Amino acid sequence: MQSSERILNIFEKTEALLKGHFLLTSGRHSNQYFQCAKVLQYPQYCEEICSIIADHFKHFEIDTVIAPAMGGIVVAQEVGRQLGKKTIFAEREEKVLTLRRGFGIEPGEKCLVCEDVVTTGGSVFEVIEIVKQSKGIVAGVGYIVDRSNGKVDFGFPQKSTVSLEVVSYLPGECPLCKQSIPLVKPGSRKVK
Repeated sequence: MQSSERILNIFEKTEALLKGHFLLTSGRHSNQYFQCAKVLQYPQYCEEICSIIADHFKHFEIDTVIAPAMGGIVVAQEVGRQLGKKTIFAEREEKVLTLRRGFGIEPGEKCLVCEDVVTTGGSVFEVIEIVKQSKGIVAGVGYIVDRSNGKVDFGFPQKSTVSLEVVSYLPGECPLCKQSIPLVKPGSRKVK
């Protein structure tokens, strides 16, 4: 079985591919939601899926794996474990991703950015900016689900474990809103 098909089967088996009316982190609405946390709670699936990212980047020069909180933390930790690299994360402080908890990036430090799901890539771009502002080097970007089907280009080597086109809408153009289907935000950020 091809790896993308296998991963989609794992998402379905763990009830992590949700259908309904969802508010994405990007602010867009969608009829599908990938709840990676439901997959990553199983160590065997976490190891299997993250090994695709780790294998892709195993010959790259990497000092540190970094992720945006919350979704990317487990992915980064497992990829870092498999690569034998230090793992850190950025978290929101007053709506801006920042390094806290004593984490830092040294000038020249080579960082692999990891995330669970990419729709517009907003959080990943923020982490890339943190690395650049610290005078670190972005070695690449690895993530589990590419909801853009390859449209998001981070400007560095990148690898997703599954890439597909998932429909999303601007809030004012959402047909699900027009049908009065309740909006749900199942991720880590709250609906305002």
